[in-house]
Amino acid sequence: MSIFESLVPSDEEISKQKQLLATLSRLINKEWPNSKLYLYGSCANSFGFSNSDIDLCLSIDEKEMSKVDIILKLAHILHAGNLRNIQALTRARVPIVKLMDPNTGLSCDICVNNLLAVVNTKLLRDYSRIDKRLRPLAFIVKHWAKSRCVNETYQGTLSSYAYVIMCIHYLQSQRILPCLQEMEPTYYVTVDNNICAYFDQVDKLNGFGAQCKDTLSRLLWGFFRYWAYAHNYTKDVISIRTGRTISKNMKDWTRRIGNDRHLICIEDPFETSHDLGRVVDNRSIWALREEFERAAEILHLDPNPSITLFEPYVPSEAET
Repeated sequence: MSIFESLVPSDEEISKQKQLLATLSRLINKEWPNSKLYLYGSCANSFGFSNSDIDLCLSIDEKEMSKVDIILKLAHILHAGNLRNIQALTRARVPIVKLMDPNTGLSCDICVNNLLAVVNTKLLRDYSRIDKRLRPLAFIVKHWAKSRCVNETYQGTLSSYAYVIMCIHYLQSQRILPCLQEMEPTYYVTVDNNICAYFDQVDKLNGFGAQCKDTLSRLLWGFFRYWAYAHNYTKDVISIRTGRTISKNMKDWTRRIGNDRHLICIEDPFETSHDLGRVVDNRSIWALREEFERAAEILHLDPNPSITLFEPYVPSEAET
């Protein structure tokens, strides 16, 4: 718990994020009065580390302009507002404006109409409110992944978002968390032809997992043991949308298609054709599985696992 507490953003940091959101909203609303700026991603889903950059999404109904033109105009608007290091990255897969706010010291990326990410953010935040064990479990797993260098999608490992989905799935399997998308929906939006519907009145679910008394350390061990020994990598897809595993055959994720290899399958809860594990390749799948086994063994056998578990990964000479 002390490791978890050291990673959580302070109240002051959260207050600065809100201050920056308000400042940028005022600036942008002068030009586009009907637009809305949303915090999204780890800074808003309750799973963000302290001192992380923040992600914002500009929701704007501007049919006359392309996304790239909106990004360029946004950069122009921000130049007028005492912000620093403004860069319009129009060729990125998701075009963004990067900036730094000298008043709060925060760096920030703004994208346009990436509203599925905003809905995903809400879903994860709602799950975090049901059982207080989810947040520390996900923080510890993310911290472990960073220490052991298995949290870089460009190197064929998994994103922080994927690890949070894996934690939710594990707690669903232990009946600590429900499956919100299988319940009668109280929240319903359609984004880019994706129907996003789930039960979001999570205050009514307090105590859902109370019958399971497992501590954080026991759940952490169970999480790593599941991914080291119990998960069927050949046949199974984890799906928090259904609250269980579903078959690769059902999704046609049994073979490589282009760069999507489907060696560890993690279904996105709303964009269900998206496998969050698609970036994992033949080399990195073994690195991941070895790290899961190492973590499970440490938590099972080591009398002081907090030291060993997070030892920084040092590549062997063959890898360097």
